[in-house]
Amino acid sequence: MTGSRVYFTDLRTKPGLNLLDKLERMIKAAGIQEIDFQGKFTAIKLHFGEPGNLAYIRPNYVRRVARMLQDLGAIVFLTDSNTLYCGRRANAVDHLETAMENGFNPLATGCQVIIADGLKGTDYREIPIALKHCKTAKIGAAIADADIIVSLNHFKGHEMTGFGGALKNLGMGSGSRGGKLEMHSASQPIIVAKYCVGCGQCVANCAQGAIALNERKKAVIDYKKCVGCGQCVAVCRFNAAQVRWDESAVIACEKIAEYAYAVVKGKPHFHINFIMNVSPECDCWSANDLPIVPDLGMAASFDPVALDRACADLVNGAPVLPGSILAEKDGDEHQDYFTRVHPQTHWQAGLEYAEKIGLGTQQYELVKI
Repeated sequence: MTGSRVYFTDLRTKPGLNLLDKLERMIKAAGIQEIDFQGKFTAIKLHFGEPGNLAYIRPNYVRRVARMLQDLGAIVFLTDSNTLYCGRRANAVDHLETAMENGFNPLATGCQVIIADGLKGTDYREIPIALKHCKTAKIGAAIADADIIVSLNHFKGHEMTGFGGALKNLGMGSGSRGGKLEMHSASQPIIVAKYCVGCGQCVANCAQGAIALNERKKAVIDYKKCVGCGQCVAVCRFNAAQVRWDESAVIACEKIAEYAYAVVKGKPHFHINFIMNVSPECDCWSANDLPIVPDLGMAASFDPVALDRACADLVNGAPVLPGSILAEKDGDEHQDYFTRVHPQTHWQAGLEYAEKIGLGTQQYELVKI
């Protein structure tokens, strides 16, 4: 065998073998039972979907995985961290409501939901990693404190990273709001004066004393004092404190890989990608466009790098769906689908760097179940 094993099952079914059964059979074949779950806090890391977007993973699949882990003795919870931008998942109250609304609740999934980085996105642990971009990673506390990480990932396109899979869900998805700021931006946040109402929350919550209200009652940042923690972005309710979206696609992918490395550092971990509803954009949008390829199947591995690489190859080997944005894009036959849809991205760099730092390998053996 060369590289890591990635287990794959297509979506064909027959009487007595539905998709939930195929998912369970694939996970067991991949060896998830090799992990000692007995009495261990086990985080199922997933994306609950922005309201209005219908491409996220169905809660039915999550329930089957949660039940499997509970049968193995795990103390299971579903989790995600708050978003950096304003929306329905920017604080724990709205985020929990969104999760419940989209079907991720104890009744549907059989386990509790915990927002990993707390009420305002400021509850995190700094995990030492000492890598090229980040010396520490600000990981949502509930994820950092978990004993075992199991990621369930909707594999789809992404406007910043080319595609979103295991690495994106683990890295960007587990970072606190300050961590997300670090991954998105090379510099400090900014204040958009037209949105500022002078409430003073950013002033009161800045540990560095770097923010003050000017004579017009607008917040201003002293960049000589600002350390880029993102606290002002976390507490601003009016979208006045914002991120400078100035990080290159390659560096952003590398930082995401470093954060993913921090999430699984020293812990058992297992990963499942759902290659369904392969929409061109992230599930963070409040709508989902027509998929770019047909639904392909489900894949699982202990190696998140091999898993993402295998899924990218599967998508690039699939027929283009007529009428999709991919079908409308010009590109030569050698250009991969994700780059054709998002030409400013470079997803290969993220996998190459993840491999370099020891998170996994791009070499894989696809085992069909």
